Amino acid sequence: MLTTREIMEIIPHRYPFLLVDRILELEPGMRAVGEKLVTINEPFFQGHFPTFPIMPGVLIIEALAQTGAVVALSLPEYKDKIPFFAGVNDVRFKAPVHPGDTLRMEVNLNKIRRNLGKGNGQATVDGTVVCEGELLFMLGTMS
Repeated sequence: MLTTREIMEIIPHRYPFLLVDRILELEPGMRAVGEKLVTINEPFFQGHFPTFPIMPGVLIIEALAQTGAVVALSLPEYKDKIPFFAGVNDVRFKAPVHPGDTLRMEVNLNKIRRNLGKGNGQATVDGTVVCEGELLFMLGTMS
C-alpha cells in the first residue's frame, strides 16, 4: 500500500488536484488499485450542484488517470516524467459519486511504447461501477 505522501513522490499532482489518497495494490507498469475518500470539503462541491452534490465526471476520469500515472511513473525509466492526457475512448458514467463515498479506481495499462501509452480504467463505489473507459496518455518532461 502507498500513502498519500508516497504517491506524491511518484506523481507531480498536489492539493487541490491530487485525487488519489492511497494505492492499495501496485504492479509497476501493469496495474494499480487506488482510493479517493470523497468528502463534502472538496472545493468542487461548492459549485457543482450545491443542493445535490456529486463529484464531476471529469474529476472521476482524472482520478483514474492519476492512478494510471502511478502505474507508469513507478517504472524507473519513467521516473520524473510528467503525465499528459492524450485522449479518452468509450468512457461511460453509470452512477453518481457523492460526499462520503470511497471511490475505488482500478487501472490496467495495456501498453507503453516510448512515451505513449493506453490503459483501461474502472471506478467503483461499494462494488457498483460508476465510470469506465480507455485512457490514452503521453509522458513528457518539464523542460
